[in-house]
Amino acid sequence: MPAPTIVTPQQLARRIGLPDAPVLVDVRIAEDVAADPRFLPGAIRRSHQDVGDWAGAFAGREVAVICQKGLKLSQGVAAWLRHAGAAAESLEGGFEAWRDAGLPLVVPKHVPERDAQGRTLWVTRARPKVDRIACPWLIRRFVDPGAVFLFVAPSEVAAVAERFAATPFDIEGVFWSHRGDLCTFDVMLDAFALHTPALDRLALIVRGADTARPELAPEAAGLLAASLGLSRMHRDDLVQLEAGFALYDAFYRWARDATDETHNWPSPRTTV
Repeated sequence: MPAPTIVTPQQLARRIGLPDAPVLVDVRIAEDVAADPRFLPGAIRRSHQDVGDWAGAFAGREVAVICQKGLKLSQGVAAWLRHAGAAAESLEGGFEAWRDAGLPLVVPKHVPERDAQGRTLWVTRARPKVDRIACPWLIRRFVDPGAVFLFVAPSEVAAVAERFAATPFDIEGVFWSHRGDLCTFDVMLDAFALHTPALDRLALIVRGADTARPELAPEAAGLLAASLGLSRMHRDDLVQLEAGFALYDAFYRWARDATDETHNWPSPRTTV
């Protein structure tokens, strides 16, 4: 049984992708990152060398610290974080244990450059419906929890992307867009290597809702209806984005944990 300040890969994997997931802090040294640059979904990079300078920013938050083998670096950084007021644990066995267990690792090749605050910046068309909510949800939950999303007039997406060094998505003629029968959410799963049974199941629902093919999944029509309803409830795209995140959180938990559950009105008791 792990110590109270250590989390196992399996325990941590159950929390990744959820709205109350801990902050994942990757403190591997540069040589180890160069040897395998993939990272745990949503992890942010920090150096153990200046932990005393940045630990206070995580006060009051749950944190899971990852180093290469789960030894001195992650345990030392977790101890520093607890000193600064965080509820910090180190990952048992570190990056190697997570990798060897076959758990998801994000391929960084297509992750955009980060700004001075360590955030990725994205831009797309205003008035999002399905893909333009699903993709930000995927990015925030599994790639970059601090990602910033700009919603602008369709005609201005390319210019805003250029002027503000933002990555355009879900418009024609860019990398992050529909490809054949796949929607942008599918493309992101491929590029970031985020395929899991739950995310693949969710992708089918998103694809059906976003491309007018409700026959792909029974839940696609419901997702489309809820998405259109949200778009009419909220004039502010960022408010709608946050409301949409709750919708995708629910669909993800269903796709991961509840697909076998059914609901029916209890049948009347049989009297003898």
